[in-house]
Amino acid sequence: MRTHSKETQSSLTPQTALQILKEGNERFVKNLKANRNLLQQVNETSTGQFPFATILSCIDSRTSSELIFDQGLGDIFSIRIAGNILNEDILGSMEFATKIVGTKVIVVLGHTKCGAIVGACNHVEMGNLTTLLNKIQPAIFNEKTTTENRDGSNADFVNNVTKLNVHLTIERIRRESPIIAELEQQGLIKIVGGLYDVETGVVTFNE
Repeated sequence: MRTHSKETQSSLTPQTALQILKEGNERFVKNLKANRNLLQQVNETSTGQFPFATILSCIDSRTSSELIFDQGLGDIFSIRIAGNILNEDILGSMEFATKIVGTKVIVVLGHTKCGAIVGACNHVEMGNLTTLLNKIQPAIFNEKTTTENRDGSNADFVNNVTKLNVHLTIERIRRESPIIAELEQQGLIKIVGGLYDVETGVVTFNE
């Protein structure tokens, strides 16, 4: 698998970039790996990087974007934080990744059985974690289908909140970053949500 260059990065459309991630996840699920020499990629990226995707995912140890999308060194910007929440530092990182470096797709990736989502549903309060989990509360508030057992013990409720959290995060990216919104309007990038299943390894995209 070749290392991305300025030329290969520039030639990709947002849809093609997304397709590369889909194909990588298919390889992962089938326990296949693209043939790549990581040490060679160290050398080839030593003077610059030309990643094609920016992925916001959870810190969960099972959700490494490089692994579940079968990507190598220099392929993706990986932003990881509990609950794949958004703040201004992450938005700034996304603006750098897209406007300056030239990635073609932003993926907001949630996952099943997310401890941060469960904690937020249970209204956990503990030190600085309290502030982080509060950023998930809008998704809990917007989950209107569950009328009983609205806590972390209800798997359906947690799953609904997880999906809403991804959706609301994408809305915030568009609303709070005019730079990214303009790139999307111009067709230069694509913003999509995804859900990683920790039991199967499959990523389901919402385009």
